[in-house]
Amino acid sequence: MRVIRSVRSIQQLMKKAKAAGKTVGFVPTMGALHDGHRSLLRRCRRENDIVVLSIFVNPKQFAPMEDFAKYPRRERADKMLAKKEKVDILFMPSGKEMYPEGYLTYIEVERMTQGLCGRSRPGHFRGVTTVVGKLLNIVMPDVLYLGQKDVQQAAVLTRMTRDLNFPVTVKICPTVREADGLAMSSRNQYLSVSQRKEAAVLYRSLREARQSVAAGNRLASAIISRIRSRIARESSGRIDYIECVDADTLMPLKRIQGKAIVALAVWFGKTRLIDNIIVQACLPDRQA
Repeated sequence: MRVIRSVRSIQQLMKKAKAAGKTVGFVPTMGALHDGHRSLLRRCRRENDIVVLSIFVNPKQFAPMEDFAKYPRRERADKMLAKKEKVDILFMPSGKEMYPEGYLTYIEVERMTQGLCGRSRPGHFRGVTTVVGKLLNIVMPDVLYLGQKDVQQAAVLTRMTRDLNFPVTVKICPTVREADGLAMSSRNQYLSVSQRKEAAVLYRSLREARQSVAAGNRLASAIISRIRSRIARESSGRIDYIECVDADTLMPLKRIQGKAIVALAVWFGKTRLIDNIIVQACLPDRQA
């Protein structure tokens, strides 16, 4: 495994790989790697000649009062995991390497970034699209691997690659979960023992929502109300949002028709967790 920190060095390496006809798969991360990242890397390894993993805690996607300073950084452990998963190239640039002095250029996807997490994290997705846009230009992958847990991020980045004609295929991989259903996240380690136990209610409530839709319930407000009640009943979590949105546009729905996403964000103490589930309306409507 080669560890590269220079944009110029990795670009030169990727040009050689492309010239040799190698396929390149890319997994962008902020580090603190866990089994969710591991699943992306394993699929990437199966499907490509060269696996590139990036680790960069991107300051542009954190608001001033968010957790950029304390976001977990575990370089040694991350390197060990990457090597074990047979990563070929680990790209670990510095902030100055990615955003040199005088940097002025940003990428922004409109509308899709205004709801869900975008409502409470203004500017977040501008930072995400900018850094991933830069990374795609630097790495030049054939395939980009993203996780379903960050559903809004995945949808926004898919739209960005389509609208800006990036020559890359985006593959969205299923959420990897703990034994009790909690979606794996680098921020789970912030939780206290009691908060960690309570947080399992998120997936329980999402599964209940999926079962309700499958049974014929379509009214989004009723589904949201059920989730809200269960979280309040079974935890001390403070709800940021619960929404039913269109699976492609992320626009809010009043009634669920076809494929949709039920997404939520909930605070446990100072830790904000997100999760979502895909629901499919198949049976005829009945009152929710």
